[in-house]
Amino acid sequence: MKTKHHLAAQGLAAFGLAALPLAVQAQDPTGESADTVALNPLVVTATLAPRTADESLSSVTVLDEATLRRQDPTSVTDLLRGQPGVDVNDRGSFGKASSIYMRGTGSESTVLMIDGIRLRSATAGGAAWHYLDPRMFQRAEIVRGPRGSLYGADAVGGVVQLFTHEAQEGGPHPRVSVGGGSFDTQRYSAGLSGSSGGTRYSFAGSRFTTDGTPLRRDGEDKGYDNTSALARLAHTFDGGGEVGMLALRARGGNAFVDGESDFVQQVAGIYGELPVTERWTSRLTLSEARDELDTFNTDFPSLIETRTQTARWQNTLSFGMHELIAGVEHSEDKVSGTTDFAVSSRDNSAVFTQGLLDFSPFAVQAGLRYDDNEAYGDEVTGSLALGYDLDAAHTLRASYGTAFRAPTFNDLYWPNSGNPELNPETSATIEVGVRGQYRQWFWDLAAYRTELDDMIAWAPTESGLWAPQNIAEARIRGVELSSGVELGDWTLATALTWTDPENRSGADAGNRIQRRASQSARFDVDRELGDWSLGGSWVLQGDRYDDAANQDRIGGFGLVNLRAGWQFAPLWSARLTVENALDKEYETARDYLNAGRAAFLSVSYGAQ
Repeated sequence: MKTKHHLAAQGLAAFGLAALPLAVQAQDPTGESADTVALNPLVVTATLAPRTADESLSSVTVLDEATLRRQDPTSVTDLLRGQPGVDVNDRGSFGKASSIYMRGTGSESTVLMIDGIRLRSATAGGAAWHYLDPRMFQRAEIVRGPRGSLYGADAVGGVVQLFTHEAQEGGPHPRVSVGGGSFDTQRYSAGLSGSSGGTRYSFAGSRFTTDGTPLRRDGEDKGYDNTSALARLAHTFDGGGEVGMLALRARGGNAFVDGESDFVQQVAGIYGELPVTERWTSRLTLSEARDELDTFNTDFPSLIETRTQTARWQNTLSFGMHELIAGVEHSEDKVSGTTDFAVSSRDNSAVFTQGLLDFSPFAVQAGLRYDDNEAYGDEVTGSLALGYDLDAAHTLRASYGTAFRAPTFNDLYWPNSGNPELNPETSATIEVGVRGQYRQWFWDLAAYRTELDDMIAWAPTESGLWAPQNIAEARIRGVELSSGVELGDWTLATALTWTDPENRSGADAGNRIQRRASQSARFDVDRELGDWSLGGSWVLQGDRYDDAANQDRIGGFGLVNLRAGWQFAPLWSARLTVENALDKEYETARDYLNAGRAAFLSVSYGAQ
């Protein structure tokens, strides 16, 4: 007898096969670069240097400016949901706590970067994805697989990098958007950008408020507000040198089941880049990331603020078709607030190097990094990727990489339960993949296996108290298939994911790791009709278990999101989005409901 899991897997495969004829119509293996820039874009997150998606030898998804503008999501997590290898777990909609599980790893094992600056909570470990307004960003790169040799701790499942709006040529160019919709939601944003005499600038601000929706059945609405501001400045000198700065800040309030909270998410940095010789470019970046959460009106009010200050010196040397990247990095995590941690700061020093070698049709990428942390010791991570161009359109790749997840301040020093003897979780991943890159479409297929050791889990100690310990092990394997087509006025994208995250230790050995869906799919379809545009997304996610024992099952769901745009005058446009159009009731964490059907209308002026 076929199980529900087998039937679901067959359904996803059937839908993917049914979509292939649409892609075949667009096939053209000649691959002219001018026509494939949208389908084979340059990415920098995967290798620290610009490479096209097929040259990166990575499983990578790029969500460009056009995609963000068409979908106009209310949250970054809505944009990421259902993308290849990405599983979103949230406790309600509109600013409520969300976790990103990349390739089955924990929320602490996915790195979030904003314009090269890492943002996370040094106490909780993961990033507060739910406090970021998607209108502040122009582009997103999703790199799946270990990147410890490039980014150090926590890059186990992958890296997501968000890029803020770049300056436009000439100007100044203003842009304004006003809108609102369901649940008394209001959205405002404005920006100004331009360039003159080698100086580029971009300023933006946004405001989002909503009464929200109930998190529990028969509960009260839980509101959310977010005010964000962005400033980017850069100047390029005649000799090729460049200096610049970035500041992004989000601040607001959030209501949840047991109370309310105020939050601050902030990144700031300055950089200088100098072409030392024709072959050698040197770049120095100084940055600070801040995560602050002030919780009140509960039985346990608290204020916790973490800051990470980083100095990074990176050097790129070019030798014809080859590149060598080497550098050093020093960072310090600081924790303050009402919780009395035994240790309130820790330093991390690192050296890293990477070689990008092109022996066409062969390519080799190798990286090595050494981290020395005063809290948990030293770690060495490495990576090796091999690529082979089967022909002008197809690239075969294989890679091996190691990574580690660092214990957080909560793991190490939380009063009366922290364990300062913890070691980092470690991982080893092997992956094989193949990509077909054509003039008007692409497809990418990848399979991987990850072994996780010394996972941090709570367990009773000899004294009978519960504390985090290095006891758990896991094996995660998966397959990802993605495809994109640009055919005339049509834009289509498909993502199919199968993940098997298995616990390998203790009483729960053999069970699926909790709160992970093993199957997901996403289909995006958009059509340009002169001054009009129409589109929609269908997001499917399989079931998951809310507990490690796999007794509390949460059913899967399907979401339909619809959208329409109208360019009704030069520089003027209107956009309507309907999220969860079929009013599906669903949850990804037990007893936390997400929003039902929600419609939003906005009117915009300027280049959006």
